[in-house]
Amino acid sequence: MIHSIRLATRASVLALLLLTTIAVAAQTPTPKPVNPATQPPGGEPSPTPPATAPPGTQTQPPTAPPGVNVLPSPQPAPTEPATPEPREPNFPNVQAQPIPPLPDLTRIGIVSSNIMTLSLNDAIRKALQNNNDIEVARDDVRIAEYGLQSLYGFYDPVFSVTPTYDKRINPVTSIFAGGTASGTVSTTTYSLSPTLSRNFGVGGGSYTVGFANSKTVTSATSSTLNPFYSSNLSLSFNQPLWRNRSIDATRHSIRIQKKFIEQSDSDFRARTIAIISQVQAAYWNLVFALRNQQNQLESLNVSRQNMRIIEAQIEAGAKAPLDRAQVQTDIATRETNLFIATQNVSVAENTLKQLMLHDPAAPEWTAQLTPTDTPVLDLSAVNLQLALDEAHKNRPEIRRLNLQKEINGLDIQYFDNQTKPQVNLTGTVATTGLAGTPTGLGSTTAPLISGNPNTVPNAFLLNQIQNIQTLAGFPLAVVPTVTTTGVTVIPKYVGGYGQDISNLFDFQTRNVTVGVAISIPFKNRTAEANLATARIQREQLEASFRSQDQAIEMDVRNAAQAVDTARRRVIASKAARESAEQQLAGEEKLYEVGRSTTFLLLERQNSLTAARTDELQAQTDYNKALADLQRATGSTLRVNNVDVQTPTTK
Repeated sequence: MIHSIRLATRASVLALLLLTTIAVAAQTPTPKPVNPATQPPGGEPSPTPPATAPPGTQTQPPTAPPGVNVLPSPQPAPTEPATPEPREPNFPNVQAQPIPPLPDLTRIGIVSSNIMTLSLNDAIRKALQNNNDIEVARDDVRIAEYGLQSLYGFYDPVFSVTPTYDKRINPVTSIFAGGTASGTVSTTTYSLSPTLSRNFGVGGGSYTVGFANSKTVTSATSSTLNPFYSSNLSLSFNQPLWRNRSIDATRHSIRIQKKFIEQSDSDFRARTIAIISQVQAAYWNLVFALRNQQNQLESLNVSRQNMRIIEAQIEAGAKAPLDRAQVQTDIATRETNLFIATQNVSVAENTLKQLMLHDPAAPEWTAQLTPTDTPVLDLSAVNLQLALDEAHKNRPEIRRLNLQKEINGLDIQYFDNQTKPQVNLTGTVATTGLAGTPTGLGSTTAPLISGNPNTVPNAFLLNQIQNIQTLAGFPLAVVPTVTTTGVTVIPKYVGGYGQDISNLFDFQTRNVTVGVAISIPFKNRTAEANLATARIQREQLEASFRSQDQAIEMDVRNAAQAVDTARRRVIASKAARESAEQQLAGEEKLYEVGRSTTFLLLERQNSLTAARTDELQAQTDYNKALADLQRATGSTLRVNNVDVQTPTTK
């Protein structure tokens, strides 16, 4: 019994010693082997201490005989290692960062107090009034009109008058020339001869009316009237009968100039349509730029609010300072986007001003434009066939080509006429008048023989006879006197200038001349070559017309597709923006309860900003596509209530 108790006690003591040994071994660090290569020079690795028995372990002295049990000596009870006291966490002293201020959005050259509200109709009206390109096109029409007036000047009546004074002294050798004793005749003539001439557009003829008047004073003894008045009233004409009758060079130029005026009007309409389309695009670009600037500003304000929240969380210890860096990076990125948006506002505004203003000195260059119109979102589908029909009917390019065809038809008509022979009817119808003062009327008495005996033969003979009679003592011969009768002048020719005019209009003295002038070219290669060239140009115009027609077809189809695509983009971008708003709202709720991160929240905010920008861009592109469709169909003037006056061609 005692032996059994002793064995049980010994087993309990051994078990207690084993447990104590295991616990001490678990708390005792194991020495790390030392690498000799890492020791300093001359150093020796420290020897490993001999293993010692753990406390409480029974050891047998070497002198104890075998088989003898030696009771262990009493050992102190093992003590548990002391546990260190927990220390408070060492948080770094983080200074709160101030919220960055809003950036300065002042634009260079713009006075912020000078705000100019502008509707789309106002922008179009200012462009039509002040745009320099439209002014140049408008002046082209006026130049063409004055060119037509200059051609019509060919048919203006021309009045001409040439007053003259003519003094002549001519020698004469015939007694019938009325020479005086000096053997000369003196003649003085005063004339005034007005004429009126004109070319006629109908028939291509020309007519001249002449009225010649003169007064003549002469020393000729043979003249029965001195001084005398003479007048002549004549009508001359030249009328083409074949070539140049239906069309000539002047009428050809006039008809072509009329077509040029209509072409310049078409060019003016095309230029006006292009400017209006550019104004519409620039206006909507400015609307988008301002709305996008506001969108970027709101995005920046959201990021600045995130900064306030992050600072509060960092101060409370709920967020690490690293989250602040994320928000600061986001603020800088959004500021960059805001600066770019502001730059786009300046570009769009300057583009619109360049279209509206007349010169660089206009005060509106410093104004801040504020559009009042918002994008129109009529999402109805485009009727392609109706748009194509309207384009082929209204496009100025088609009208211009049709006018060019008509010009080519005039060229063919004119050059074909020039290949014909020249046959002109010419003639003159004239009436004359005469009146003056008679040189001698009634009878005169004079010796039968008179004159100087040295110069007059009859007087010499009479002198010799009288000398002989004197020597012979005979009575002298008596020269008889004779009575001469003056030249009788018809009474209607006796008088002054009034009698002359009266005789002119009684048509008793007149002349009529009629003739035909014929000119037949044998080859006329110039006219034949010009006609052949005009016919080739007609074929070129047909090809150009087909090419332009296809270009309009393509233009309208592309414009219609752009409208349809923009319409679909508006719908899709709206849905994307609404989804982005829902995603951001959900992310904010997750962030509030700690189930989201700052990075994810910023990503959702940036996605919403991008979605809003895309929606604004889609709305702008839709309105620009509508304006481009108006241009493609030629309906810009009608839709915008612009009335272009048709130039005069008379």
